[in-house]
Amino acid sequence: EVQLQASGGGLAEAGGSLRLSCAASGFTNDDDAIGWFRQAPGKEREGISCISASDGSTYYADSIKGRFTISNDNAKNTVYLQMNSLKPEDTAVYYCARTPRPCTVVRGFQYFYDYWGQGTQVTVSS
Repeated sequence: EVQLQASGGGLAEAGGSLRLSCAASGFTNDDDAIGWFRQAPGKEREGISCISASDGSTYYADSIKGRFTISNDNAKNTVYLQMNSLKPEDTAVYYCARTPRPCTVVRGFQYFYDYWGQGTQVTVSS
């Protein structure tokens, strides 16, 4: 059974940093990719980043490009999202999800992600 566990959310000041983790288990496909999504109150869920396990290829949405970095530790089956230069508009519930397709193909399109972890709240104060 595929399971994803997101953690690392919390409260940060504008300009600060947080690191989210997504621990994955039950995967059998080396071509899987993990994506990060976020949903702010009253807004649609947004796909912001993903990384492929096989070759480490990545995708970043324009809204977070240059501030957030996605990485993976295949030995630990964990994907990280390092969030720097946080802004109040980054406040959202952050989710990780799995897709069996390459990250650079599906990017942030939720339709292609089939397993989702529970969310972790990130709050950025101004």
